[in-house]
Amino acid sequence: MSDALQRLIAHLELEPIEENLFRGQSLDLGWGRLFGGHVLAQALLAAELTVPTDRACHSLHAYFLRSGDVDRPIVYTVDRIRDGRSFTTRRVVAVQKGKAIFNLSASFHVTEDGFDHQDPMPESVDPESLLGEDKLAAAIAHLLPDNLARAATRPRPIEVRPVDPLNPLNPEPRPPHKQIWLRANGPLPDEPRLHRHLLAYASDFHLLVTSLQPHAVSWLQPGMQVASLDHSLYFLRPFRMDEWLLYDIDSPSAHGARGLARGRLFNQRGELVATTVQEGLIRDRRG
Repeated sequence: MSDALQRLIAHLELEPIEENLFRGQSLDLGWGRLFGGHVLAQALLAAELTVPTDRACHSLHAYFLRSGDVDRPIVYTVDRIRDGRSFTTRRVVAVQKGKAIFNLSASFHVTEDGFDHQDPMPESVDPESLLGEDKLAAAIAHLLPDNLARAATRPRPIEVRPVDPLNPLNPEPRPPHKQIWLRANGPLPDEPRLHRHLLAYASDFHLLVTSLQPHAVSWLQPGMQVASLDHSLYFLRPFRMDEWLLYDIDSPSAHGARGLARGRLFNQRGELVATTVQEGLIRDRRG
């Protein structure tokens, strides 16, 4: 396991304060604001800590309410909404400075047998033939401000390899579709909850930027305001985050300063393991 992955796992851990109350640490990735996937993963863990281990999260729905402060801890309050025979439901609110910055609803289900079908895996390329984002970023780091250059080239806990990378400093018009391969940067223990936390963290990658592709703009360009508004994640089948997953993303709509993006995650055996939907702010303030 890489040092970067170990640091991320440590930062995602929560400290119990009181029953249904937990405290988590923030993590500055170098962008000056709290990464949404970080809060998403910690909120999922807070909910899981109040749920029997024989029930796995199958879906979560979240809203990003305020920008998080990377210099302050986050307090998570869990509401035990329902404990049923097959399903358990939790609501989690993340708070900083006395204000809610994020809320999440999550449902947990006991393991059952049932019908089985899925979309076929789309065609892609071998991830081993692709360059990682760290190497791609290193090629343009000299063109970035110092803080962004350091953030872009630092070791990453989740390895990401774009299939057809786009230059964020000189974007060209493209259809609203993207593929990336991702996996944890090192082997992980056989703890399904940990794999779900890391997938929740990584599921916030590349969704909104796909909404920008037809318009030949990038979140790095001055005047562009890009932020996640909501996020849904469905865990469909067992998976491992230390094995390659294909993230197939499309954006069916952008309108009214909001972009909608959808993602499907497949393992290399062609199994559809998770899906995502996200809407975000893509506001053009360039005049």
